[in-house]
Amino acid sequence: MRRIGVVVNPIAGMGGRVGLKGTDGKVEEARRRGAEQRAPDRARIALESLAEVGRDVELLTYGDPMGESIAREAGFDPTVVGTPASADETGSEDTQDAVQAFVESDVDAILFVGGDGTAVDVATTLDRLNADIPILGVPAGVKVYSSVFGVSPRAAGRIVARFSETERAEVNDIDEDAFRGGEVVTELRAVATVPIADQRQSAKQLGGGSVESLAESVADAAEPGVTYVLGPGSTVGAIKEQLGFDGTTLGVDVWRDGQLLARDAAESNILDALGDRNVIVVSPIGGQGFVFGRGNQQLSPAVIRKCDLEVVASRRKLDGIGTLRVDTGDPELDEELRGWLRVRVGRHERRLVEVV
Repeated sequence: MRRIGVVVNPIAGMGGRVGLKGTDGKVEEARRRGAEQRAPDRARIALESLAEVGRDVELLTYGDPMGESIAREAGFDPTVVGTPASADETGSEDTQDAVQAFVESDVDAILFVGGDGTAVDVATTLDRLNADIPILGVPAGVKVYSSVFGVSPRAAGRIVARFSETERAEVNDIDEDAFRGGEVVTELRAVATVPIADQRQSAKQLGGGSVESLAESVADAAEPGVTYVLGPGSTVGAIKEQLGFDGTTLGVDVWRDGQLLARDAAESNILDALGDRNVIVVSPIGGQGFVFGRGNQQLSPAVIRKCDLEVVASRRKLDGIGTLRVDTGDPELDEELRGWLRVRVGRHERRLVEVV
């Protein structure tokens, strides 16, 4: 018997057809423009498909309008694990509460109905609860950039009923205000366990990503008062040029607020130059994938522990690497650095890469 938790974001997708390009913070405007709910119908299709193939399924869901009636219409007698704070106006907190209730009820999988915003709510709640439960999305939102959705509602229902293997996949979201202005700005928000299935969609790949645009984006994002520790290599060298100084190709330079604090710095120089907030910017070695421990030993464990980390690379370089590696000389730090890492590959795009 497979226990499946189902949660529906009833307002997902309402803004699309009325030209809002999303519904986050725009529900009342969408309604004024005559928007109709889209998610309930797509949830119904998914659950009817689930009912057709999932003979040994126990369904758990949230109270209306987040799943209960739709589940009953699809032929299930669901266990209701909670109700939203308001039946008239649901929000991300309700989705998060539903996911927590599913975790407490020991479900085997979570089927959610919505878009990328809903996917973020589900995945980040599981992260917070340290719960590794497979999730799958029924695409219903305007934004569906993540690789955690079925290609259709019917496919999602079949997949969640039948899957036997899982893998890790990206959960992305975009800035709706920028999207409404004609610009797609994506952000990797989480990594989730998902069913392996041919009819699960791939993540959408966006344009951009040359070394020049990558360097410009990092330089443009430089913040006042932040100390940047810039590693060796041509990719980071392009960033140094964009910041307006002649850095060392094979060395480490330290920069803050338009001033070069240390050029070709040793560990001690770097430590002396660090401020209240510090960011290491490095690019992995092509073909090897080392982020630390090859050609940048100046970036010692003592330096690394005082800094945030920004890894940058072109898509071509990452395609030739596959995974990243660290060899700081401190086994405990190496273990802390292992896992999934967001690598900036373009002006508006990051790619998820595993540090092994």
